[in-house]
Amino acid sequence: MRISISMLFGAVIAAGLSAPTAAFAEGDAVAGAAVFKKCAACHVADEAKNKVGPHLMDIVDRPVASIEGFKYSKPMTEYAATVPTWTEEALAAYLKDPKGVVKGTKMVFAGLKKDEDLANVIAYLKDPAAAK
Repeated sequence: MRISISMLFGAVIAAGLSAPTAAFAEGDAVAGAAVFKKCAACHVADEAKNKVGPHLMDIVDRPVASIEGFKYSKPMTEYAATVPTWTEEALAAYLKDPKGVVKGTKMVFAGLKKDEDLANVIAYLKDPAAAK
């Protein structure tokens, strides 16, 4: 029996599954700004200014380890070879468990455990101005 892509897609929809990015579309940038305070000691999201970590301005869909002048760890540059772009899904995975996703990363943050916090901080990173 041959299964077409449309049949497979229909089965996924019928099963109540959604595309991975659907959860991020529901994020709240204002709530994300509050969550981002956990990140603010090392990162900024609304200007191209590096701190201990690289700035996160325009990070969604930006190449991984790509900020000129920032010295990334070797594990992060190696990660960039396998995951070249900070998609919403890649950000969510990394922000949930930085040391698990990029073994040897310099980032000391333990991660965001709540899916709602992930969705909100990603909404904030997509549009920091929306939180003002």
